[in-house]
Formats: sequence, C-alpha cells, structure tokens
Amino acid sequence: MDGQLGHGEENSSVPKVIEQFKELGAPNSLSREPNANRQTTPLKVSSIKAGGMMSLAIDNLGALWIWGNSPQPSSTEEEIFSLVSSSSPLPVWDFHGHTVVKVACGNEHVVAAVSAGEKFSGTDLVCYAWGNNNHGQLGLGDKEGRARPQAISTFGEDSPWAIYEISCGAFHTAILTHKKSYDQEIESRCWTFGLGENGQLGHGTAMSTSLPEPVDRLPLETILISLDCGLFHTSVLSASGEVWSWGMEKGLGLCPDARSAGDNAGDALFPIRHRCSETPGGLFPVPVQLACGAAHTVLVAGDGDKLWAWGRGRSGVLGRGQTADSFVPVPLMWPSLEAGLKKEVIQRNYESKASFHRSGSSSETSADRKLSEAMEELSLLREKLTLMERYATLLHVSIFRKSLDQRNLPKSLYDSEVFDIKRELENVMEAADTDELARLQMFYEGMLSAVKDRLMKRRIKEVVKEYIRSLSLGRQP
Repeated sequence: MDGQLGHGEENSSVPKVIEQFKELGAPNSLSREPNANRQTTPLKVSSIKAGGMMSLAIDNLGALWIWGNSPQPSSTEEEIFSLVSSSSPLPVWDFHGHTVVKVACGNEHVVAAVSAGEKFSGTDLVCYAWGNNNHGQLGLGDKEGRARPQAISTFGEDSPWAIYEISCGAFHTAILTHKKSYDQEIESRCWTFGLGENGQLGHGTAMSTSLPEPVDRLPLETILISLDCGLFHTSVLSASGEVWSWGMEKGLGLCPDARSAGDNAGDALFPIRHRCSETPGGLFPVPVQLACGAAHTVLVAGDGDKLWAWGRGRSGVLGRGQTADSFVPVPLMWPSLEAGLKKEVIQRNYESKASFHRSGSSSETSADRKLSEAMEELSLLREKLTLMERYATLLHVSIFRKSLDQRNLPKSLYDSEVFDIKRELENVMEAADTDELARLQMFYEGMLSAVKDRLMKRRIKEVVKEYIRSLSLGRQP
C-alpha cells in the first residue's frame, strides 16, 4: 500500500523482482535529477533491510536506497520531517562520498552506520539517525523528528567506541560496540535508547531515554556477536553461546494478551539469560546468529545445524509443529544435513524396491543392487565433502578473516601441495594494521571463551598478548 514492495501499490503473494532497481545506476554526483549523470553499469545489492512500512538496500558501491513509507524532507521545508510514500528506490543523498556499511529501521525511523571517509577502514564508522523521534529513538538527546540523517554524538568519529552491529525495534534502537584501542581488553558493550515502557532498553526501569545508555547488567568480559530487536524486546548473543533478552513479557516479546499468571508475568527490565537445556552449562553450542520477529526470537547455533525459538507461537512461527507460546528456547523441527541425506537414500531405496515389486519380479536384479549401493556411496561422499567444506571454511575464516572463495585463495596453495598454517597466520598478523589486530584479538577472545581447561586458557592468553605486544613494538616475537 505504501510502495514498500518497490513495484507499485499492489500487494503480492509471491516474490516479484523490483524492476525499477534493476534499471537504476549509481549516482555519481550530487544532482537529484532522476537520470542526471548516472553510471550505466547496473547496481548490485550487498545488503537489505525491511521494517515498518519501508525497505532499504545498500549497493556494492556503499550507497543507501530507501522506498516505501519512509522519512523524507518536506516538499515545502527541507528540515521538516515527514513520511513520504514511494514505490521506487530513492538514494539517500546525504551519504554521497561515504560508504554505508549497516542500516536498520523501526516503524518510522532509520539508523545507519556510515564510514567517516570515502571508504570503510575498519573502526571509523559514524552512526546516523533520522525519522520519527517521539520517544527519543534517534539518540540525539531530544524528541524532535529529523528530516535528514544526523550523527549520534555518542558514536561519532571521535568516540572511543567502534560500532559493529545495529538494530531497531518499533520505537527503540540498540547498538553493539567495542573499544577502538587495541591495547586495552576487548570489551563489547550494548547501548539502547528510545521507548522503554516495556523494559526493552534493559536499564532497570520502564523510562524512555533520548541518549544512548549502556545495558550494565550484561557481563563486561563477554564478547557479543549478534543483536536484534522485536517490536518491544531486545536480544543479544555472545561468542561463547550465551543468550540474553529483555523487554515485553520477560524479554520474550509476547503481546499482553499472552501473559501468564504467577512467575511468568511481567516485563523484563533487566537482561534475562536463556539457557540451552541440552548442554550442562546452558550454553548454545557454536553460536551463529539470532533474529527477532515482532514477538518471538530465533537462534542459529551448532555451526548452522540447529535452530531454537521462543516467544509467541501464533501462526506456527516457532517451528515446533504447533502454535503454543514458549517461555524457554525450544528446538525447531530442523533436520541435520546427515539426517536429510540418510532420508534421501532411504527414500530412493524405497522407491526402487516399490518399482521392482510393481514390475512383478520375484527377486532383486543385479542392476537394482548396484544402483542402491552407488546411491549409498554417493551419500557418504556428500557427507564427507560437506564436513571438509565446513572445516576448510572455518579454518580459512580463522586465518584470513574472510569467507573461503576460490578467487582469493592464498598463493601458497597454488605453488605447493603443502599449506603452512603457522606461516600464513604470521603473514596475516604482520601485514595487519591496528584496526585489523583489534578485530583479530576480538575473534580469538571469542574462541578463548569456549576453552574449558584453565591451564590451556592461560597459555593461550599469554601467547596472544605476547604476539600482539611484540608486533606493536615492531619486532618479530
């Protein structure tokens, strides 16, 4: 209705290509004429976001596009905030000459993490916000709406905090940061601001705030890797597999009509930790990401093999085969890859035998047996290949800090059949700048949190700290 689908004002029950976006070129000047000085090379989309009645996309050049019922300058007064409907993607001109790295949106507000310079160099992101600000969700210290993006001073260019994740609820905003300085202990911090009447800010009260404030009840030594907001709740995930939520109905995002009596009633003003019932310490194994719907949360862990969900179960959104609500994380009916392959082999064997019996034969032919054996062998090979791909990807990310891609394989793999992991890791650390070293340290601190043996953990800490200290002094350890 508001053009948020990008192809007119008609609803669509099936995915439909946004034709207008395919025809757009990257704006290479500050001209706002629709076809002025545009590059003819088609754009590629690198990131997307949707919320409220608007949609957003970041292209491969770092430009931000927005369509639907979104905040735009008034046609009469440039600085007066108004919501304007558009079924065609519009560029956010204020970020011309900069790179938009992340974006999030609530019902009527937008928050973006944008490079201070033309290119993103690691920790130089500046946080901007604009749109409706009736609850202080822009983090600018007041409740006046903004027609154009305005920098949040807490996360400005001179801030000691580096942004790495942002999310918006209906009327609140949450941001994950870490210290920019690599010579200090890596410290993840979650900040929230905006509407707080259901405890979605996690500050211990139901008060709203128009300035970013840290969620103090989260452990300081924990490295947070994922963040998302529902309409009125917030959830975070740590590298070691800890999950916290806060807000409406004990942080589960349940609507008021789903409240239970007794201990399960009431909103969570502080973070509440959710525990995995399948592990002794309650940690979710090999955590990947969490995401929030309007009133439920979904967690991916087990290196992508397992899913958990909790919150309001209406319409079957928890994936349990029922519509009941859940106050604790419950596994989804999500088959593992191995189970899926075994099921495929069993199904093919069954079909082969069924076909055989329908033909009226009294015994299985040699060809049928060979086909069955070949299918089983193929299934086993697929399982082994998948396991090898997962291991190689994890190893590659651990060393080079980017996904495994044939186009960016190290030269040593082409020149020799032997891959010296230690030497490659040393080369990466020697070539890294201070920002990259900080990210490397953060990554290994996350890995360290999963080590249970105290002596091994202490030894790893000593090795990592000595290596980083030696590199900062410009000498080989």
